Amino acid sequence: MGIPYGTDPHDAIVRVVAELTANAVRHGHVPGRDFRFRLHVAPDGRTVRIDIEVTDTRAERHPCRPAAPEDTTGAEETGRGLLLVAHLAARWDWHPRPDGPGTTIWAEYAFPARPQW
Repeated sequence: MGIPYGTDPHDAIVRVVAELTANAVRHGHVPGRDFRFRLHVAPDGRTVRIDIEVTDTRAERHPCRPAAPEDTTGAEETGRGLLLVAHLAARWDWHPRPDGPGTTIWAEYAFPARPQW
């Protein structure tokens, strides 16, 4: 299933992928290790699941659920990525990787209605 460029669903999925991969590189990267990325469209075509697996043996760096900022007009340029993911995705969460050290963070984008491309 192709999602046309420039549509709201395409742009939202690209933003979620960008935020999660940027966080994986910035917060989960350990020299000599990498992360795995997977994008899966559900068979019914109604959701897209994004999985980012970070091989990180540093257990203190798990994703935190963002609290809504009281004032978003501040000068801070970082710290809002997971808030953006929470806004764009139908749901997201994380869990320890079952096959080794690290974390899998995932998000699901749900189309507002069954797309007719």
